[in-house]
Amino acid sequence: MSNYPEDLKYTKDHEWAKKSGDHVVIGVTWHAQDALGDVVYVELPKVGAKVTAQESFGVIESTKAVSELYAPLSGTVVKVNDDVAASPGMVNDDPYGAWLIEIEPSDAGGYDGLMDQATYVKSLS
Repeated sequence: MSNYPEDLKYTKDHEWAKKSGDHVVIGVTWHAQDALGDVVYVELPKVGAKVTAQESFGVIESTKAVSELYAPLSGTVVKVNDDVAASPGMVNDDPYGAWLIEIEPSDAGGYDGLMDQATYVKSLS
């Protein structure tokens, strides 16, 4: 399996996004968790919170660094992955299975403006 699945969209801030019906699921990429090292803490917004594209929606902390989490799209949080908040190391074990939040985007067209896998991988080199 590639470290960067082709069915996802990506941001320059190393978040991934995936459509799930009318919603978009968001997490951090393999590159992000690899650069961070052992993730020890994840702070996520509450259900009902508004997130704004390219603005922070939470914090991810490792033994090496603290980083902001940036929303790929604007919208309303409809689900939060409490399992990741309780066991942050899940992000290292499976960055694509350990999603962080699910939003209802305020602009569905914004998803298409995110980077595809090939563009994201190029951006890393």
